[in-house]
Amino acid sequence: MKLTATVVATALTLSCADALAAEPTEKDAIAMAERGAAMVKAKGKEEVMKRITSKDPEFVQGSLYIDMRDVKTGIVLAHPYNPSIVGKDLTDVPDANGKKYRREIIELAAAKGKGWVDYQYKNPTTGKIEPKTTYILLVDGVVLEAGLYKKQ
Repeated sequence: MKLTATVVATALTLSCADALAAEPTEKDAIAMAERGAAMVKAKGKEEVMKRITSKDPEFVQGSLYIDMRDVKTGIVLAHPYNPSIVGKDLTDVPDANGKKYRREIIELAAAKGKGWVDYQYKNPTTGKIEPKTTYILLVDGVVLEAGLYKKQ
């Protein structure tokens, strides 16, 4: 009986570890952005900005995280891994391939309120510029962005 309990406990531990180590999915990105939007509505933008900046696990899970920008000005309001861009308008700064993806994010948010944008960005877990797709969601004048790095 004791051996069976140990085997079951080990199997559960391993399956949980596998689930935590799994690569995030598009569903995870959408869910994270929606959690952020719900919190913006319930507690305000400043609270979500604080949580993003402090790398709250609800909004920062390794390479999957949300950041926030003002939809009208393009100014970055919060970013968990790159605080040097907070307070800046980088709307027309291109990615490594010359794409002005931030402009596309703002235009998509203003036109449709949500959607996906593809570009190149530095992966905080690898330190390399990699292909990324980001789900964007407009709420109360800010764009929440939750992105996934694509397998190459």
